[in-house]
Amino acid sequence: MRLTGKQIAFVALVGATLVRVALAQDGERVVQIEKPKAPVASNMFLDLLWLTQHVGAVEAVEPRHDARTKAVIGKILSTGRVLSAQQTAELMDAATFAQLAGADGRLAAAEIQQALAAQMPASRKCLLPKVEEHLNLLTTGYDMLDEAQGAAGRKLVDWIVENYRPGQPLAITCVCTGNSRRSILAATMVNVSAAYYGLPEIRGFSGGTKPSAFNERTVTALREIGIEVTKLGEEATRGDVATANPKHRIRWGSGPEESSMRTIEFSKKYDDAANPSSGFAALIVCSDAEEDCPLIKGASTRIAMPYLDPKAYDGSAIEARKYAERRDDIGRLMLAVMMQSRLRLIAAGKFVTTIDSK
Repeated sequence: MRLTGKQIAFVALVGATLVRVALAQDGERVVQIEKPKAPVASNMFLDLLWLTQHVGAVEAVEPRHDARTKAVIGKILSTGRVLSAQQTAELMDAATFAQLAGADGRLAAAEIQQALAAQMPASRKCLLPKVEEHLNLLTTGYDMLDEAQGAAGRKLVDWIVENYRPGQPLAITCVCTGNSRRSILAATMVNVSAAYYGLPEIRGFSGGTKPSAFNERTVTALREIGIEVTKLGEEATRGDVATANPKHRIRWGSGPEESSMRTIEFSKKYDDAANPSSGFAALIVCSDAEEDCPLIKGASTRIAMPYLDPKAYDGSAIEARKYAERRDDIGRLMLAVMMQSRLRLIAAGKFVTTIDSK
């Protein structure tokens, strides 16, 4: 694994844990610890929920139906742990169930786990362990999305399904005023969510209308869930002459897919040369940008997805929790978007996957 732009000072393997200490160009000491992914303890409720999210009926995985889907799963499991096609009819179609269940026409816990393993995208296997763990948690909370978020998400799903081509980059640019907090959180959550659901062609970018700097509280919120954010020791053009605008490397994966699991972030205008210039979806994640940007040149669609600025809580006792809350609000929506996009792409024959528990 390369640490471009840094001098590696120390690398060691402690048991099965990789520990790397590096120096950034500005002298910042960076410690990177990568632990192997621990086996996930089996829970049949979670396993069936996750399997439904990967192969289920489009209706069952709609965020607005998430609470109902969970209730159905709970009711099914209250009657036993070997499932029939009739029991799962609200979760998946009969043909999908038959492929999963095999010759005996019954679906047991071990077969659900086996099917989940077969469904896991290569890009998810390469996510940093703590990142994947946090995304697993967020996928259990789609019922926390409100109707406005769900409606905006459906518009983005429609755009992805219409424009997705296997192997071809598909860009989503997240825009807020200062390109300091919400837009960077959103772009990063687009990237990790796309990797989680096996859609690495989808890439998130960020920009603003009045650039400032990548806020340190945003950096902290991303690091809390295992995303590596490293200051590179070089500065981008300043939006405000009095405010430094350092570049940061963001990395959310490793292994064979690592080159597609990192990016460079800094505060910039939405039409900066680092961002796509045409054919992208523009997500407006703050109301100020919605007013300031009635038209975003080059965007093939423009979707309002406003969130309250966590800056409102800066300096308060709950500041860190509010940044984490905003990160997770956006993360749930982006995961829901990628989940629904994947299932609709499969239905449209634009995405190939294997459904098999054997």
